[in-house]
Amino acid sequence: MAKKIKKTSKSSDTIEAISKISKAISSDLYLEDILKLIVTVTAEAMNSRICSLMLLDDKKQYLDIRATQSISEEYIGKKPLAKSEGVAWKVVLQNKPIVVPDVTKEPEYKYKDIAVKEKLVSLLCVPLAVKGKVIGVLNCYTSEPHKFTPTEINVLTSVANQAAIAIENTELMVKTKVIQEELETRKVVERAKGILMDQEELSEEDAFRRIQKYSMDRRKPMKDVAEAIIVAHEMK
Repeated sequence: MAKKIKKTSKSSDTIEAISKISKAISSDLYLEDILKLIVTVTAEAMNSRICSLMLLDDKKQYLDIRATQSISEEYIGKKPLAKSEGVAWKVVLQNKPIVVPDVTKEPEYKYKDIAVKEKLVSLLCVPLAVKGKVIGVLNCYTSEPHKFTPTEINVLTSVANQAAIAIENTELMVKTKVIQEELETRKVVERAKGILMDQEELSEEDAFRRIQKYSMDRRKPMKDVAEAIIVAHEMK
C-alpha cells in the first residue's frame, strides 16, 4: 500500500497567516502583542529566518526594531538606523518594496557582520504605509539565496498594510483617549475654580493657582484635587 505524502500548500499558509493577522488586528490585544504576532506568523508563512518590523520615531529621524520573532540578542539589539541609512530607509523614502539577493554583498546594507553571524542572505523589505504615509518597514530574511516571487512580494505588502492600519488605529485611539482625559480634567478644574471663587472670593487666576499649587505640593493630578474640592463642597 502506497504511503500518502502530506503536501503543504504555500498559498493556503499565506491565506491562513493573513486571516490570523486580520483577527488579531480586530481583537483587544495590545499593539505590542499584535506586532509580535504579525512577525511570528509572517516568518512561518514566508519560511523566513528572521522577520522584523521597524517603525519611524516621532520626528522621523530613525528606524527602530519594534517586533521580531528572532531570539538573537545581537539582531534585536541593533542600533536604530539614522535617516537615509541602509536599505530600510531607501524603502521608506521610495515607498516601494526592495529585494536584496544577498545582504552581505549589498553596499547599502548596514549590519553585514550580524547578517553573517545570523546566516541572513536574501531580504525582502516592504513599506508600512497608511494613505500614502510611510510609518515603517517590514523585513523578511531567508537563510539561503532566494528569488522572491511577485506573489510573495504582494503577500508581504498585504501584511505590511494590515500592520500599518493596526498601528495607525492604536495611535488614534491613544490620542483620542488623551484628548478626552484633557477635556474631562478641564471641565472638573473649571467647576472647582468656580467653587473657590464663590467660597473664598478669589479671582479666576488665583483659584487656578491654588488648585495648581495644591496639586504640586501633594504630587496629585489636578483632576484629583479639583474632584476633592467638588466633593467637599457637595457634602456641605
